[in-house]
Amino acid sequence: MDLKYIKQDVAKIEAMKGDYEMAHLAEIDLRAGFIALVAEVGSPELAAMAREVLKTDEIDFTRSCA
Repeated sequence: MDLKYIKQDVAKIEAMKGDYEMAHLAEIDLRAGFIALVAEVGSPELAAMAREVLKTDEIDFTRSCA
């Protein structure tokens, strides 16, 4: 993932905004991917923070979007 990839994804989300559920799912995927990237290659403190944020994926609760 790089800036070009992120800009392309943001443009795709903008293009699909008429289907707000799909746009929201794409937004979630982009954010999760970015946080995972930071967890992998960020500075030690930033990577640790990102890994902590990603732990919420492991919490078992119902997730829903309206």
